[in-house]
Amino acid sequence: MVSQSTDTGLPSKRQGRDRRSFLQLGKGNQPLLLWLSVGLNPNIGFERYVLQYERQRVVLFEVHAAFDRPVKFYGRAYVRVGSCKTELSKHPEKERQIWQRRTDWSALVCERATLNDLDADAIRRAKTEFVNKYPMKRTEVESWDDPTFLNKAGLSIHGGITHTAILLLGKLESSALLAPAPGRISWFLKDEQHVEKDYEHFGPPFIINVDRVLAKIRNLVCQALPSGTLFPVEIPQYDSWVLREGLHNCIAHQDYSLCGRINVVELPGRLILTNVGSFMPGSVEKVIRQDAPPEVYRNPFLAEIMVNLNMIDTQGGGIKKMYMTQAKRFFPMPDYDLSDTEKVSVSIGGAILDERYSRLLMEHTDLDLWTIVLLDKVQKRVRISREDHASLKSKRLVEGRYPSVFVAAKVAAVTGEQAKHIRNRGLDQDYYIHLVLELVRTYQPVGRSRIDELLMDKLPEVLSDKQKRCKIHNLLAKMSQRGLIENDGSRRRPRWKVKVASVDKS
Repeated sequence: MVSQSTDTGLPSKRQGRDRRSFLQLGKGNQPLLLWLSVGLNPNIGFERYVLQYERQRVVLFEVHAAFDRPVKFYGRAYVRVGSCKTELSKHPEKERQIWQRRTDWSALVCERATLNDLDADAIRRAKTEFVNKYPMKRTEVESWDDPTFLNKAGLSIHGGITHTAILLLGKLESSALLAPAPGRISWFLKDEQHVEKDYEHFGPPFIINVDRVLAKIRNLVCQALPSGTLFPVEIPQYDSWVLREGLHNCIAHQDYSLCGRINVVELPGRLILTNVGSFMPGSVEKVIRQDAPPEVYRNPFLAEIMVNLNMIDTQGGGIKKMYMTQAKRFFPMPDYDLSDTEKVSVSIGGAILDERYSRLLMEHTDLDLWTIVLLDKVQKRVRISREDHASLKSKRLVEGRYPSVFVAAKVAAVTGEQAKHIRNRGLDQDYYIHLVLELVRTYQPVGRSRIDELLMDKLPEVLSDKQKRCKIHNLLAKMSQRGLIENDGSRRRPRWKVKVASVDKS
């Protein structure tokens, strides 16, 4: 980062300019140094130098080298390739090299911890799960004492208790040994307005306390109609495997160096699970479409131990399996929110959005899983990217102008949603013109509020109220240009009446 200015060569003036250079303003009128410092994440600091080159004054800012993670500037990481600067995300092999430099916090030995800091019930549970994962070792495991098991299972290193062992098997009070990392899962119950009604915090041992967190969730029973039968069956709102996998993923991929906690927020009809740290694979689409497990893990030691203890999927395909499980149950797909670069949030729906739509889409189309995920977002009116919209539109699966898109006629026909498709698509413009003319002829002059009242519920359902009002504004402007109506009021408060010349035309 370089700043240049003309220099007269006078020392006193140059010194004054040196001081003024650091008083320059960044974006938002922040002091330049503050703006630069706030933009760095993680803030690894930088040095500033004032140099002279060919009678030009140069201010140089040197950002320290990235060590264990990419350094982002206001949400974006950059890399220099030759003489060009480009986004690091376009060069995954270079980003992978940065991540591989980091020290795995989960593999570090907690020097103050001893075997007495581990919970006896948690160790027994770990042995049981280890045998479930490796049944051929049952007889061998039964002969191991606790220190031998911890070493063999990888929870300790030469007898030293690791951070992973404290997280998964530690006593509640042993979480203090992990400071400043809190090692905590917090459950919150909230109503429709996000007002907190209840909460509880859980610490180690996570191998046991995950069950206690899940027991707090109100997994109500709802009715579904299986394909080929007229008799409804009762199924829980949430699939237990999906919840467990989601929470175990939070534990495995939490960035413990950020000193945050894992949150489980229970809202009416959905759960939100969050953990701090960026989403290592980069995108959910990549996770769903790739056949191989992720190449880089934030906590590889912890992830491997959780695999050994039968807590997370061996092949790294847990997220994809979550989507497939929800699809088979005809429940909404999980929604990952990756807008915050330092937090991963996943929302799991606990109500069948439209069972007929989901079932027929799965049974009577040959769509791949990612396409079904995108149509699920469209159905829930969640904004998709322009690239995803272009992909769906090229397959003629959606209609409408981005971002107000809706499922196309052929999808609506398969799923029996023809009426909804018509409501989303809207009616012919001449129909709206006819309605406005009838209103204006009968009650002229007519204000905008009366016209809004007439048309708002007849415009496409996929549009927001703001978009509907904009559409009405454009419709009135077009009718005025065609000489069908004219403004009998002011520009700020128009009152519309039929143009005399237009009466005979209509």
